[in-house]
Amino acid sequence: MARMHSRAKGKSGSHKPVKKVVPGWVKYSPKEVELLVVKYAKEDMKASVIGLHLRDQYGIPSIKLVTGKSVSQILKEKHVEPELPEDLMALIRKSVLLTKHMDENKKDFSSKRGLYLTNSKIHRLVKHYKATNKLPLDWTYNPERFKMYAQQ
Repeated sequence: MARMHSRAKGKSGSHKPVKKVVPGWVKYSPKEVELLVVKYAKEDMKASVIGLHLRDQYGIPSIKLVTGKSVSQILKEKHVEPELPEDLMALIRKSVLLTKHMDENKKDFSSKRGLYLTNSKIHRLVKHYKATNKLPLDWTYNPERFKMYAQQ
């Protein structure tokens, strides 16, 4: 499948291993992994960063293989999930930074196009999250409301 905003084909360069078996050298039980996920979520780590941290520091190659659940499922069960999904928050942060850049550089038309494309991605993602009940139906994207998130 082709990328939406470029002429590239969109083929990924890496794939997960085919084996669906927990390696023998993983010494953590599923309960311990869930506790680690919750611990790092309470320290304001994002789900993707939690996965990387557990892989690099604890030697857990895949949380889903060990626990049978994804990081976001664990966070949802333990009621520590963020109010907005991680991918939407990243796009909002990018949009706020581009808006700030556009205020300083009014003639930067390539950034203007990037801001337009980012905002359209946000609106498509919000539409998807409303359809899947991950966001309330009355939720709207207002760039002014999210200016403080760019500083974080």
